[in-house]
Amino acid sequence: MNSSSVAGSRFSVLDGWRGISILLVLACHLLPLGPKLWQFNAAAGVMGMAIFFTLSGFLITNFLLNNSSVVDFLIRRIFRVVPLAWLYMIIALPVMNSTSDFYIANFLFIANWPPMWLGDVNGHLWSLCMEVQFYFAIALLVVLMRNKWVVLIPFLCIAVTMYRVMNDVHVAINTYYRIDEILSGCILALIYNNRLGNILAKLPTQTVTTQIFLFLLFVLSCHPDAGFMNYFRPYLAAAMVGSTLLNSRTRVAQLLNNRALFYIATISYALYVVHPLLIHTWLGSGDTVIKYLKRPLLFAAIFLTAHISTFYYEKWWIAFGKKLAKKVASQPVTSTG
Repeated sequence: MNSSSVAGSRFSVLDGWRGISILLVLACHLLPLGPKLWQFNAAAGVMGMAIFFTLSGFLITNFLLNNSSVVDFLIRRIFRVVPLAWLYMIIALPVMNSTSDFYIANFLFIANWPPMWLGDVNGHLWSLCMEVQFYFAIALLVVLMRNKWVVLIPFLCIAVTMYRVMNDVHVAINTYYRIDEILSGCILALIYNNRLGNILAKLPTQTVTTQIFLFLLFVLSCHPDAGFMNYFRPYLAAAMVGSTLLNSRTRVAQLLNNRALFYIATISYALYVVHPLLIHTWLGSGDTVIKYLKRPLLFAAIFLTAHISTFYYEKWWIAFGKKLAKKVASQPVTSTG
């Protein structure tokens, strides 16, 4: 695969990873993955989010490296994320009997900062808060530092990880403890686009054995009992995804490139946003036996709702955002080189 890519292009193997990431999150929240003592559900959730953040960092950086307008980037991302997130908040926050401070923190995407404005129905929105915060942070960094921002990214990533080490934080939902998972994806994009030297030429061939080995290390780094390995999670996630991106001919990469995962990836954002609210309906109620007997209905409702949201609600906003971005950003604000 060519080491550079046109902004906005899709990488089929990344769609596969995106599909897997949301399936892991859904499994974490909806299925018993083993005895509670084994903590497989917690590990699955961490795995799913780490993959998602890696993909996000990669694609955002790849876009900024190949697009001269930061305004274009911000408008596109806002209209991709905000419409569904705000609609969900409008429905979910009243269900929680939220106070005004909850509304303000959630609508401004700062709910994952202390003292935290998250509950059972909106708890998952912490990741959207971190995403939106990153959009504005990376945009500001590009504007202020121009071409030099690419050099700063690796140092910022390592600094966040070291801050986690200093505070003995393995997993957290605060931006300042978790954003290294996005930044590691940024580093992957910089390497992929040869912005950190010619590292690609020095990398060994990414064989299926290498890919499986990286996957096993990544799985280990996501388990609550893995100790210090948790600090390597952002980098293992990026290495794992990168190994399949750099060699898409292996069996592992080919398994990621299929229509089912592509469809799941397409509706993944809606799947993530809507599923907690549906869990708190009749479909997710009852004792253990009844609850899991209704799981097929709950899954069907989640996927149907996500499909409708993706193709009949979000699609309009995304198209509108692209048109607005082209209009507003006709004059480039800054150059990324």
